[in-house]
Amino acid sequence: MNFCTKAFGAYDIRGIYPETINEKIAYRIGRFFPTLFEAKKVVIGNDIRVSGLVLKQSLMKGLTESGCDVIDIGQCGTELIYFATAHLKLDGGIMITASHNPKEYNGMKFVRQEARPISGDTGLRELEAQVADGELPAAAKVTGKVEKLDIVEDYVKHILSYADVSQLKPLKVVVNAGNGAAGPILDVMEKYLPFELVKVHHEPNGNFPNGVPNPLLPENREATAKAVRESDADAGVAWDGDFDRCFMFDEQGKFIEGYYMVGFLAQAFLQKHPGEKIIYDPRLIWNTIELVEQNGGVPVISKSGHAFIKEKMRKENAIYGGEMSAHHYFRDFSYCDSGMIPWLLVLELLSKADGKCLSELMQERMVQYPCSGEINNKVKDADEALARIEAEYGPQGSVTKIDGLSVEFANWRFNLRKSNTEPVIRLNVETRHDEALMLQKTDELLSKIR
Repeated sequence: MNFCTKAFGAYDIRGIYPETINEKIAYRIGRFFPTLFEAKKVVIGNDIRVSGLVLKQSLMKGLTESGCDVIDIGQCGTELIYFATAHLKLDGGIMITASHNPKEYNGMKFVRQEARPISGDTGLRELEAQVADGELPAAAKVTGKVEKLDIVEDYVKHILSYADVSQLKPLKVVVNAGNGAAGPILDVMEKYLPFELVKVHHEPNGNFPNGVPNPLLPENREATAKAVRESDADAGVAWDGDFDRCFMFDEQGKFIEGYYMVGFLAQAFLQKHPGEKIIYDPRLIWNTIELVEQNGGVPVISKSGHAFIKEKMRKENAIYGGEMSAHHYFRDFSYCDSGMIPWLLVLELLSKADGKCLSELMQERMVQYPCSGEINNKVKDADEALARIEAEYGPQGSVTKIDGLSVEFANWRFNLRKSNTEPVIRLNVETRHDEALMLQKTDELLSKIR
């Protein structure tokens, strides 16, 4: 019998329930996971999706029949699985989530010991092959046990350790959980923080009554922006469904590009830990490099994508790594990404900013290094488009190919990379202190790509 494994991707599993992700597949994952990853005890959790609980029951059945003990931490965000795996010294963790996808989707993210990611080249392809048509191993003589555990307080204490809470000012902050899993965690954090939290779309609801929890979509930003303006808040924060990414808004309700957040957070770490290494991705780089060097750090480039960044961070022992896609990684968080640490660090910097507001702090950097933000372009042939652009621009500039095509000139640069999953190429353009040039070169490149 051959099972559909269309939902298996490069980094995780993600598909539509019950067509491509369902109880049968969850059960088979549970049966094969312990043997493939030498796991005797794993932690599992689920986000707010309606299909999460039935998938979890089937996954647990498969795991325990294979003799694997399970710790069930209930409804949570992805980073609680990372935290629990490392904190409790377990053999692995499985999070049932489809992050920011629409409500009919679900999926799974996997880690092994020390919360190391399991992706395409570190075991996910083998798991896929076994789930597709592997013969089920014999059930274990001793069935694994299931233990329910609440680790939220331990997790929150760890998250709060990244900021000096005594230095935080009583700021007013809009928090938009997007009806995802962030709301209950914010309620616990609130007890320890001096902030006045203005809560938007706060209650977890897998039907997403206020739209898909994906603040990268411009149409999903207005709820946060409007609440910031109407409540006269100092800042706004919005999360995706499993809250491994957070997105910041200034006191005017303006969305802050993830690129500028990387430099901002690098600065936050280097002020406390000078000399450390900071990892960044190749799409937009100049602002990050300048801030890291100005603050006595060492900038190190990595291919984008969580598996590559985590691997590079371990290799370099970097204290922090950031991607412009709003994934932020922390050495003391098992090199994993967190959506709860970044906003605390930003508000700590804001608390120390001598009366400057967030827009002023960000504006300085945006003026220095204007950027286009990432622009997706549907193309018939991504490789042909990349080759054509390289042939035209490459000979005049400096070419690097760490991730897609980057071409650098004295006052401007661009990165063009293709999607792993769709016929799309993604463009990023930045300049040195010249917004008009940035706009001109963005239009010029777009006309040639299209």
